[in-house]
Amino acid sequence: MSTEIKTKVATPKPKWLRVKLPTGKKYTELRGLVDKYKLNTICTSGSCPNMGECWGEGTATFMILGNICTRSCGFCGVKTGRPESIDWDEPEKVARSIKIMGIKHAVITSVDRDDLKDGGSIIWGETINAIRRMNPKTTLETLIPDFQGNQRNIDRIIAVNPEVVSHNVETVRRLTREVRIQAKYDQSLKVLLYLKQQGVRRTKSGIMLGLGETEEEVIQTLNDLRKAEVDVVTIGQYLQPSKKHLGVKEFITPEQFERYERIGKELGFRHVESGALVRSSYKAHKHIL
Repeated sequence: MSTEIKTKVATPKPKWLRVKLPTGKKYTELRGLVDKYKLNTICTSGSCPNMGECWGEGTATFMILGNICTRSCGFCGVKTGRPESIDWDEPEKVARSIKIMGIKHAVITSVDRDDLKDGGSIIWGETINAIRRMNPKTTLETLIPDFQGNQRNIDRIIAVNPEVVSHNVETVRRLTREVRIQAKYDQSLKVLLYLKQQGVRRTKSGIMLGLGETEEEVIQTLNDLRKAEVDVVTIGQYLQPSKKHLGVKEFITPEQFERYERIGKELGFRHVESGALVRSSYKAHKHIL
């Protein structure tokens, strides 16, 4: 007797999520430098769909404080566990990478380091200062964690004066506990408002769609971000990093992303990036304007 083995066929991604291979002289040049000097960028390690476009415009994203996070968010592909000890040479390494690549606008992000009393904010400050010394013409965006709401740690970011300070709420209020687990929706809003109240010129946040949120909830989230005086918002499609992560509930259509962009602009955001392939650092160089 033969046994028929049935395999589950994954639902194909819609055509608007198909990514063209990055091309262009600038991309090829930077790709060569990254490979030659073994530089670490989120663009390459995260296989960002916008890598070719961003690199062509002189923008790249770097992650500091290791690659192991103390949190276990249901959407994130970064490994969770006990992080390694701090690399105090990292600020110089990142600054040198930016110089080698000739980056005009750098986005710096990090894992959450709840194991550290300072949340990693000291390394954050030293990294920005090192980049400033070695690359005085490079503009900067810092995509920061919530630092558990600790204002002293947030102040270390404010003190080094990046052109843009970003912190993502990631999803709507109802889904936050499932999607972000250790994070709190209202705490993220408080962090964003505090940044603005302390004089940060440009603040930014981002949300992912396709996790089961409703249109009403997305619009409410945009309203909440405006009440927190956020200047820039990015809206993109959530894609499941692995079978262990939260599944995609819905693929949002380009028309719906356009609708959210219109709503965001009507609410008064200075910049709204809304589209299936939009990520936090998409068109980041324009957000300083």
